[in-house]
Amino acid sequence: MPLDLTPSSLASIGFAGQPQANFGWQSPLAALALVEDDLRRALLTLDKPVYAVRSDGQVGLANMGALLPAASGPGSLDLLASVPPLPIDQLGDPAFRAAYGVRCAYYAGAMANAISSEALVIALGKAGILASFGAAGLSPARIEAAIERIQAALPDGPYAFYLIYSPNEPALEARTVELYLKHNLRILEASAYLSVTPNLVRYRAAGLSLAPDGTLQIRNRIIVKLSRLEVARRFLAPAPADMLKTLLQEGKISEEQARLAQQVPVVDDVTVEADSAGHTDNRPLVCMVPAFLALRDEFQAKHHFAQPVRIGAAGGIGTPAAALAAFMLGAAYVVTGSVNQACVESGASEFTRGLLAKTEMADVGMAPAADMFEMGVRVQVLKRGTMFAMRAQKLYELYSRYESLEDIPAQERERLESQVFKKDFSAIWNETVGFFTERDPAQIERANANPKDKMALVFRWYLGLSSRWSNSGEKGREMDYQIWCGPAMGAFNQWTRGTYLAEPANRQVVDVALQLLSGCAYLYRLQMLKLQGLRFSTQLERYLPVQPLA
Repeated sequence: MPLDLTPSSLASIGFAGQPQANFGWQSPLAALALVEDDLRRALLTLDKPVYAVRSDGQVGLANMGALLPAASGPGSLDLLASVPPLPIDQLGDPAFRAAYGVRCAYYAGAMANAISSEALVIALGKAGILASFGAAGLSPARIEAAIERIQAALPDGPYAFYLIYSPNEPALEARTVELYLKHNLRILEASAYLSVTPNLVRYRAAGLSLAPDGTLQIRNRIIVKLSRLEVARRFLAPAPADMLKTLLQEGKISEEQARLAQQVPVVDDVTVEADSAGHTDNRPLVCMVPAFLALRDEFQAKHHFAQPVRIGAAGGIGTPAAALAAFMLGAAYVVTGSVNQACVESGASEFTRGLLAKTEMADVGMAPAADMFEMGVRVQVLKRGTMFAMRAQKLYELYSRYESLEDIPAQERERLESQVFKKDFSAIWNETVGFFTERDPAQIERANANPKDKMALVFRWYLGLSSRWSNSGEKGREMDYQIWCGPAMGAFNQWTRGTYLAEPANRQVVDVALQLLSGCAYLYRLQMLKLQGLRFSTQLERYLPVQPLA
C-alpha cells in the first residue's frame, strides 16, 4: 500500500513517491498551502512554479521558495515534486500564435448564418483570441457589412472569415472569395470541403509574394476543417498545377504567384474535425489526431515546406479535460464551436441558448444538410426540444423515393404543407424563385428543367429557414428549430453544473475560452505532480469555474 503522509484532517493532498534526490526547499512556512482552497490557489497560479514539500509529516504546495542542494540547514524541508509555470499562452504550438498574432493556441470556429456573430468575433479579438465569422448562408451584402464592422472594431485583427464548400452554388463561393480579396481579409476558415477548389487556390495564391531578401511571404492564410485523410492529402500538398494554370490564364493571379504557390501547401493549418456540431463524420478525436499528424509528416518529408502544416483539434472540446487531451495528443491548437453558440454574444436566439443550456451529451442526432441535401450529407443537431431532425429525415426519404413534387401522395403532401411547411408547395416555390434570383439564378434554371431538382429546392427551403428561425427566435416555429450541436455542449453543461456558468446569461465567450484554457493548464500541472507521486482529493482533481476570468 502506498503511504499517505497527509493527516486525515488535511486529506486534500498526500504523497506516495520518493522525494527529489539531493534537493530541499526553503521558504517561510506561511507560504506553504495546506488546505484545499490554498492548494487550489497554488495550482492556479499558472505563471509561477509549484513546489510540493513536506513539513512535520504534512504535504503542502508553494509557488515560491529557494531550492537547496540538499534537505539540510535551518528551515529546510524535503522537496517532493515540482512543476514549472504554465500560463495559458504556453499551451499548443507557438507557431500558431505567431502566425495569427494571437494570445492563445485556440480559436472559436465559425457557425453559419452568423451564429458566430460580429459581436462574438469582436469580443474574442479584443482579448487577443481568434474567432471566425459565420459567413456561410449569408448574402454577399450581409457578409460585406460584417467585414466592415469587424475591421472597424479590429483594424489589426485577429479575426477570420468562413468559407463553406458549396457544390450547388459555385458562383456564390466565387463571389465570397472576391469579397475577401477586395477587403484584404488575411485569414480564411474553410469547412465541409471534399476537394481543393479554384476559389480556394485563388485566395491562397493571391497572397503570395517575395520579400526584399527573397523569402516567401504568405499574407492569405487558410485553416481548413477536415475529417478524412483522403481529403487531407489534397490540402497538405501544393495547389494543383492545372488550377494554377487556369487562374493565370484568366488573369486572376500573376506568374510569380503561380510559381510561388507550388512551394507552399494549400493551407497553413488543418483542423481535425471529430464528433462536432454541423457537418461531421462523428469520428473519435483520439484516433484522428495521431493519424493526421503522421500524414502531415509524410507530406512534409516529401515537400520540405518552410513551415510545416499545423494540425489542430475540434469536436468535443467542451471541457478543460477535453482540451488537455487534444494538446496531449499533439494538437497545435484547439477549436470550440457548440459552446460558443450558447454564449450571449452568439447569433442564436435567447430561446435557443436556453435549450442549449439544458442539453445532455446524448441529446444530439444527425439530420440532412441544407447545403448538400441531394448528396445525402448530414449535420449534427440538437434533438431535445425540437422535431427538426425527424422532419428533415422525412424530407430526404421523400426526395429519395419520388422524382417530383407531383409524385408525392396527396395525403403525404397535405401533411407536409399543413404540419411542417405551413405553406403550400406553390407558395414555397415562389419564395424560392425570389431567393435564388438574387443569390444564384442557375439554381432556378436547373430546377425548371428537372422536377427532382425543383423538389430538392422546395425541401431545402425548410432546411435553410429552420436555422434562421432558431437564430431569430421565430415564434410558433420552435419545433422546427435547426440547432447545430455536438456532444461537447452536454459535456460543458455537466462541467459547469452548480457554477455561475450554468446560467445562460452568464456565458460570456471570452470568459468561456479563458476558463477552458486555464482549466487545461491547471489539470496539466496536477497530472505532472501526480506522476511524481502526489495524491490529490477528488475535489482538487476537478477544475471548476468559480469566478469570471474575462
